[in-house]
Amino acid sequence: MENKRWYRKGLKNGIPIGLGYFAVGFTLGIAAKEAGIDAVQMGLMSLLMNASAGQFAVITIVAGQAGYVTMILTQLVINIRYMLMSCALSQKISPKTPMWQRLIMANYVTDEVFGIAVAVPEQLNPFYNFGAATVASPSWALGTVLGVLVGNILPASLTSALSVALYGMFLAVVIPASKSDRVVAAVVVISMIGSAAFTFLPYFSELSSGTRIIVLTLVIAAAAAVVCPVPAEKIAGGTKEAEEETRKEAAQ
Repeated sequence: MENKRWYRKGLKNGIPIGLGYFAVGFTLGIAAKEAGIDAVQMGLMSLLMNASAGQFAVITIVAGQAGYVTMILTQLVINIRYMLMSCALSQKISPKTPMWQRLIMANYVTDEVFGIAVAVPEQLNPFYNFGAATVASPSWALGTVLGVLVGNILPASLTSALSVALYGMFLAVVIPASKSDRVVAAVVVISMIGSAAFTFLPYFSELSSGTRIIVLTLVIAAAAAVVCPVPAEKIAGGTKEAEEETRKEAAQ
């Protein structure tokens, strides 16, 4: 009964995530169609990968005809944050949690699912994540598949225009964070300048898109971590605020 209660709670909290995933996945599917990826391939990628930024990188690499090594390294760099998220969630579950439950939780760790899971004030039940993933993962896959299918029907000019909407997703992610944190804003600006430089400068412009992503991510992220590290007090304060907000919602 306890597992069912947590599962239903995860289902409920996963509905908004699923709706957002569907909308973003639709635009990603259109971009995938432009890169020559069909609906079956996109559907399998979405169900097995569970990483929007990682999939966008795959599409970019496929479009640029880069090699497998570049793709593997790019995914490692972009998705390594999920290892840190998994470590954080492992501290919130019972030490007696079976390995199969831990593996399923790890497979469906996304930014949004992690966000609602880490905000749970009490000890986390894995079935909460299972419930959220039950809604979120199929919604993402369905959105990407429909994006590819619609991209095959619409005129090429309209498909190209709609594929630009994907960049709106990234703007929606970075703009609010940039407004509230000057360091993030500086990193965003430096990333844009670096990306432009790699596109037009001699030698750098000859690098594949995947290699550019790897170099820029490692160099800029490492520099930001060294120059402007996040204070431990700020991390702890953010966690406490999230837990307090969750308690208020539960009380209401």
